[in-house]
Amino acid sequence: MANEQPYREYLARLLAWEDAHVSYDAAVKNLEPRFRGAQASGLPYSPWQLIEHLRIAQHDILDFCRNPEYEEMKWPDDYWPASAEPPSAAAWTASLREFKKDREALEALARDPLIQLEDGIPHGTGQTYLRELLLAADHAAYHVGQLVTVRRLLGSWPPG
Repeated sequence: MANEQPYREYLARLLAWEDAHVSYDAAVKNLEPRFRGAQASGLPYSPWQLIEHLRIAQHDILDFCRNPEYEEMKWPDDYWPASAEPPSAAAWTASLREFKKDREALEALARDPLIQLEDGIPHGTGQTYLRELLLAADHAAYHVGQLVTVRRLLGSWPPG
């Protein structure tokens, strides 16, 4: 492709997309502490579990993309927090901060002209950088939708 930079920019923007749905940033905005560990009737997860799962999974994708010593995590145990409640307000804040930090790293990877998006990840089994970036965006969009649903059912939507 002669000029792939516009495509790289769209790919980077897709990671924090809000053109077609609520963004992660909007979905987590002003979530009161009393709702963070609450589970809506009939749903198996709380906002904390969704947010922490998003952070863990996105970090795993980023680690896979750039760590030649990457070790696969155990599904589903390593990807979901056991408790519906965050262990502390600090853990909540750290999860939000780390998600954004890792998202920014994935955005930088998408924009990096030294990364050939269609190349296989050297320590992978055929996965490409493009696949992993699309996976991160798709995964986040899916669970952000769940988070909005949980917040609606808990009476915590829209954010104040």
